[in-house]
Amino acid sequence: MPDTTAPSTPESESATSGWLAGGSQTAAQRALKQRYPTALDLRARARRRLPRFAFEYLDGGAGADTGIDRNWASFDAIEMVPRYGRMVSPPPTDTTLFGRSYAAPFGISPIGGPGTAFPGAETFLAKAAQAAQIPYTIGVLSAITIEEAVSLAPDVLWLQLYRFARDDHRIGLDLVRRAAAAGVQALVLTWDTPVRTTRPREVKSGIVNPFRLTNRLRLDAMTSPAWLLSMLRNGIPRFVSLRPYMDGKTSFADAAAFMRRESGGAFTWDEIARYRDAWQGPLLLKGVLHPADAERAVALGIDGLHVTNHGGRQIDALPASIDALPAIAAAVGGKATIIVDSGVRSGVDVARGIACGADAAFAGKAFLWSLGALGEQGPGHLIDLFQEELSATLGQLGCAAVGDLREATVRHANAYGPGDFAA
Repeated sequence: MPDTTAPSTPESESATSGWLAGGSQTAAQRALKQRYPTALDLRARARRRLPRFAFEYLDGGAGADTGIDRNWASFDAIEMVPRYGRMVSPPPTDTTLFGRSYAAPFGISPIGGPGTAFPGAETFLAKAAQAAQIPYTIGVLSAITIEEAVSLAPDVLWLQLYRFARDDHRIGLDLVRRAAAAGVQALVLTWDTPVRTTRPREVKSGIVNPFRLTNRLRLDAMTSPAWLLSMLRNGIPRFVSLRPYMDGKTSFADAAAFMRRESGGAFTWDEIARYRDAWQGPLLLKGVLHPADAERAVALGIDGLHVTNHGGRQIDALPASIDALPAIAAAVGGKATIIVDSGVRSGVDVARGIACGADAAFAGKAFLWSLGALGEQGPGHLIDLFQEELSATLGQLGCAAVGDLREATVRHANAYGPGDFAA
């Protein structure tokens, strides 16, 4: 049976009234919203539609998923007090990050190997981000090259970089050179993967390291026509951005051997300073959870701090990112752009993140849910949901613009205070 996602309705039909953002959506867009009005609805459909191993890969975390649970619970615990009598129309969601205008203060977090979750993921995410004018941070372990990604998302593409320290950072610094030549807008140094950890749900689903389609996984894939069709159209994911450094070999096994040999560990402070010198554009440090680290990064010239616990996928004992955020924002005092992720599932969560001290909130898992649920059209649908929810939240709170969220009355009972970080 074909996998339909929306009733067949004339694309030219539009809403005649829209007291929320998105009132001019097409009939097909409105039909999708009726069926999948939240990111969690997309998650539920992705679970039904994908092979088990693909869903467990994109959805699972470290340990017993308590880190993921903590991220969600901490966002849900934040309350924002409305001020009525101020707004008469849906507020805009546009914002500025690092001197560039974006349509909304949210973006797509770097995701490792998203093609395992849904083949063609990087292409679909890049196209959706460009169309919507929101940032997309592509991972260096990508099935499309940096140069291809920039051609798809020239205005919004950021690049995530792991630590390649061997041979005096030859590979890492060449990736920086390529990013600059291609026109990448911002560089993100990933700091929060110093060691490899185990994700039990992946192991139980049959995923092996290095990843390969074992007979068990092939049988699993046969239950998902949508995943198989996308793989036939887009091919088995291969880490082509690293091809110049792997003697042209890009298979999972070759990439795993390459990463074991060439990468690993967290960037040292001296290395961060070196990359600061090598990259002339906005530079972000991803994985900051301690205010003292935030202060030191800013002192080295870091432009942005990505406050994240890696989506609960590295170790499940870390604090929720949103709970660490206020102390970090207070420590840097506006000297750096702050992005929060890990647990973002809605435009309301985006508003919560900004009200608690961030300049933007990024999501990773939610965008993979959207791909698993709806394929290529999933990311655009999720962006529409986030943007509409954010605009409605701004209006409900009495905020005329995104920046007004900083003045909102917020109760954040789980937030870390300065004393919590004392030695």
